[in-house]
Amino acid sequence: MNTSQTLNPSADAVAVPIAMPQSAPTATSAQATTATQAFLREVARMTRRLLRNPLTAAGVAVILGLAAVALFAPWIATHGPYAQDLSAALQAPSAAHWFGTDEYGRDVFSRLVHGARITLYVVALVTVIVGPIGLLVGIVSGYFGGWVDTAMMRVTDIFLSFPGLVLALAFVAALGPGLDHAVIAIALTSWPPIARLARAETLSLRHADFITAARLQGASASRILLRYIAPLCLSSVVVRLTMNMASIILTAAGLGFLGLGAQAPLPEWGAMISEGRRYMLDSWWLVAAPGGAILLVSLAFNLLGDGLYDVLDPRSE
Repeated sequence: MNTSQTLNPSADAVAVPIAMPQSAPTATSAQATTATQAFLREVARMTRRLLRNPLTAAGVAVILGLAAVALFAPWIATHGPYAQDLSAALQAPSAAHWFGTDEYGRDVFSRLVHGARITLYVVALVTVIVGPIGLLVGIVSGYFGGWVDTAMMRVTDIFLSFPGLVLALAFVAALGPGLDHAVIAIALTSWPPIARLARAETLSLRHADFITAARLQGASASRILLRYIAPLCLSSVVVRLTMNMASIILTAAGLGFLGLGAQAPLPEWGAMISEGRRYMLDSWWLVAAPGGAILLVSLAFNLLGDGLYDVLDPRSE
């Protein structure tokens, strides 16, 4: 009896530590599932609000159509984008060539479809470069203030003092013509407005009560910037980046038109307008098709930016 009384408590003591940790993963997974469900509900609610505006819905439809055209370009195009047929040069739009042909007999519709890939490439790459740089410069400048703010904002003011296209021309002239150099030049001229916006948001947040509480608890400056301030600035930055996409498309087309962006025979829309301007009086489709594409896509990104502003602005609730 004494032996069993001695062993039983030890058995109970061993069972307790084995059973206790089993509830921790369950609670963690339940919290993760709840957070995911809440996030998905919020995304669905914002999507419904976004598509409730017919103009925004039209912009989203155009952008999704552009992405689909770029993705399935080899199957949508009726001809090769570089295939030449001099016997069919400068033909008007017809059943064989929906948007006509250029001076080398290349199908304008097929080149326009493949040019959508170049447009999305430029927009996506510039946005990926500009967003983090502008956000980082803005939140660091606004949070620390003092000489850090003065130095960063004076550099930003220098970039803002030049028109974007003129500054992009200067950078491309230094780097040399080419699509990749055009992307770098556009990125170097597009980050200052993002930095200014992020700085203004940070100035309104750095003395907030929750930032002061985090600082008193020993949170480092990098933790406060990345965990608390940057997420609160993201909505404004996303809206500005979306609206900047139209100017990115126009700047890329301008550089291509001047021969400093995408080089022949790439079917970039601005370069197509440049090649067709010599024949535009008689062959209007050479400039009308790429010009209409630039207009439509730029308008779509502006409409999407306006819709995102209405959805992400807390004052519109």
